[in-house]
Amino acid sequence: MKVLVMGAGVVGVTTAWQLLKDGHEVVLVERLSAAADETSFGNAGAIAPGHAYAWSSPRAPMTLLRSLWRNDQALRFRFSLDPALWSWSWKFLRQCTAERYRRNTQTKHRLCAYSKAVLHEVVAETGIDYDRQAGGILYCYRDPAAFENRRREMAILTDLGEDLRALDADQAIATEPALAAARDKLAGAIHAVGDETGDCRKFTQALAALCAEKGAVIKYDTSVTAIHASGDEIDKVMTDRGEEVADAYVLAMGCASPQFTRPLGLDLPIYPVKGYSVTLPIAGRNNPPAINGIDEDNLCAFTRMGDRLRVTATAEFAGFDKSHRPADYSHMLAAVRDLLPEAADYDAPDYWAGLRPMTPDNCPYIGRGRHRNLVYNTGHGHIGWTMSNGSARIAADVIAGRSPAIDMSGLDIR
Repeated sequence: MKVLVMGAGVVGVTTAWQLLKDGHEVVLVERLSAAADETSFGNAGAIAPGHAYAWSSPRAPMTLLRSLWRNDQALRFRFSLDPALWSWSWKFLRQCTAERYRRNTQTKHRLCAYSKAVLHEVVAETGIDYDRQAGGILYCYRDPAAFENRRREMAILTDLGEDLRALDADQAIATEPALAAARDKLAGAIHAVGDETGDCRKFTQALAALCAEKGAVIKYDTSVTAIHASGDEIDKVMTDRGEEVADAYVLAMGCASPQFTRPLGLDLPIYPVKGYSVTLPIAGRNNPPAINGIDEDNLCAFTRMGDRLRVTATAEFAGFDKSHRPADYSHMLAAVRDLLPEAADYDAPDYWAGLRPMTPDNCPYIGRGRHRNLVYNTGHGHIGWTMSNGSARIAADVIAGRSPAIDMSGLDIR
């Protein structure tokens, strides 16, 4: 079967790989000049089933409200006349109940845990080097009340089999000695023992190269302009370089997905949420972290990737604006430098900002909708790297007519 995959971020490329494994003929189209040059470019690098908590939590509305007058909030809302933002925000707020928060977290975890297992299979098959670090991730807390609240919430994930360990400040420093300078600032930490990290872009570009070696046709600098349907099937996809015809199609275009599904009669509630990222050289520094982590009070992640330290933070509801200034990074860099003063060369920052394709409940849309030969694999939000390989395997199974290996409740686009 010939399958056209639209989008060469980590979700699209992993989907192409799984389809090739199943023996399909694969064409991959991407509007940019390389794989993983959009959302997958500069993320935190976490493979984190142990941190699968939904952002749409009972605490989120107050955080967003405070962000209207404070710039130090992990979630930031910016007023806009965009009706899509207001529609999406209403749907997001409806998910911020305790019951839905628990259900959405459990759904996310189911996919995250499965996806980590599939990632390990792919790495075993390919030998891809992507600066992987195992040994867990430390989720650090400065505020004792926030730490105690998360200790109580841990049961959502420990009941599902995650190995999460609550540590006091001394135990956290024993686990990661680079935190010693912040001893008086730490209330404690949660060690998610099974979590790991790696460079998403490095992985995706290496896998794209292997896809090409395996026979995939990859068309970069090729923008999808329209998806044409006749009745209950897609008959072609138009691009700025001509039309593409296949037996089946996979939509993996992240934030751009809704503009192509609306003409098909499906208004996907996916909205871009901007994240900020800065990469710092480690060279010459003596005390970078051996275990990566997150400053939970500032929702600021620090991840060692080979000879670099990646720092990411903030979820800004600001539409498709990817602009940024050095001042936008001052709070996140100050937060990490406060915890890890000798981790990297903080005077040599490489700034980046990207858009996360967020759904109101934080769960992606996977599977068939009303068109029998169109499979959705989109809306992976802030944790797409974690979810990508499992989502890809599910999409390939749907195309092959097989039942996915996990329960699809809360994930199936239907």
